[in-house]
Amino acid sequence: MTTEDASSSSSSSRLLRFQGHVNLRQRLVLSLLTGRPVRIDSIRSKSTSPGLRDYEAGFLRLLEKVTNGSRIEIGYTGTSLSLRPGTITGGNITHDCGTSKPIGYFLEWIAVLAPFAKKELALTLKGITTGENDLGADVLRTVTLPVLSLFLPSPSSLASSLELRIRARGASPNGGGSLFFRCPLLPNASSTGAGTAGGMLRTVDFTSPGRIKRIRGVASATRVSPQMANRMVEAARGVLNRYIPDLYLFADVYRGEEAGKSPGFALSLVSSSTTGALHCSESVSKPGQTPEDVALEAARALLVEISTRGCVPRSHQPLFLLLMALGPQDVSKARLGALTPAAIHMLRDIKAFTGVTFKVKVEQQEAKRKRSADDSDEEDMDSEEPASMLEETLASCVGCAIRGSRKVG
Repeated sequence: MTTEDASSSSSSSRLLRFQGHVNLRQRLVLSLLTGRPVRIDSIRSKSTSPGLRDYEAGFLRLLEKVTNGSRIEIGYTGTSLSLRPGTITGGNITHDCGTSKPIGYFLEWIAVLAPFAKKELALTLKGITTGENDLGADVLRTVTLPVLSLFLPSPSSLASSLELRIRARGASPNGGGSLFFRCPLLPNASSTGAGTAGGMLRTVDFTSPGRIKRIRGVASATRVSPQMANRMVEAARGVLNRYIPDLYLFADVYRGEEAGKSPGFALSLVSSSTTGALHCSESVSKPGQTPEDVALEAARALLVEISTRGCVPRSHQPLFLLLMALGPQDVSKARLGALTPAAIHMLRDIKAFTGVTFKVKVEQQEAKRKRSADDSDEEDMDSEEPASMLEETLASCVGCAIRGSRKVG
């Protein structure tokens, strides 16, 4: 066998193949992190509108901007895609996300690539700041960044801080918002405070969910009356004050050019426990909805999220599991609620790309309904509600020790 044949065979054996558009972003990000080429076929091949959507093409363009040498090939019909990964370069980048998907669709997974870049990533994204089915700007700032910071080395060993600034808010459908994201690089092995895991993420042991101690929230409004934000705050207080006294909701009203191009309002809520566990919810206004409807939807969603237990919000399970797998060759542990379908798909993709296998232990916890003082006196106060069982997942793994692209020395 010639050298060229051997090289071609080796490259082909490393190529990973997938079907469908589900989990497209995380597979592309895993390809860049591990250096393994990937091919994805049958992208909505049976749909009346087959192929990649414009927001998926926009995500590919953003990947081209943050990398160097990546080769992306899209089939003639748009139903197939191949990526030969290059180097994650970072740098100062501006990208227009369009109006099909909110900015969170793009930033959620780009944030994973940022610490591994050659240069510090300073990313400006323009578009819709808060939308449905994807993380909004406030959740990214108050939940996603703290989750990422758990895995970054100590702040003393980082050249800069992890930050996300909302320069302008933009509601659906026309957007007009702007976010600025900056992420420090992983320190070199020779850097002070880097230890033996220089250039890598940290391991975590996050198995104690603790008790909820406070709830914070942001009621944002753009191109509508400021009273919309105040009404959301009052309605959410009416639900949450019954459970916890440490409650602070902030009305964030934008005007002028900073208010984007469309009217709208939204409410994001974050609960924090005594051990630092976070849970979040978010609700965005829809046509015909009142501020009270949006607030009640967000408040009830937060209570449901808290009841699922665990140390990681359900929306961030895939991200958390990926960061665990990318760490050094040491054990990381985390207690999650019931695994979401997205988290299960992530576990499979992690094994395919890195070979890391998680040990998953499912535990059943008994939960009893606590009666409130408003319960009817006619009910027997000595009786107990039937106990319900809540599922918790204890996930652990040994990382694959992926280092950043930053040059040593």
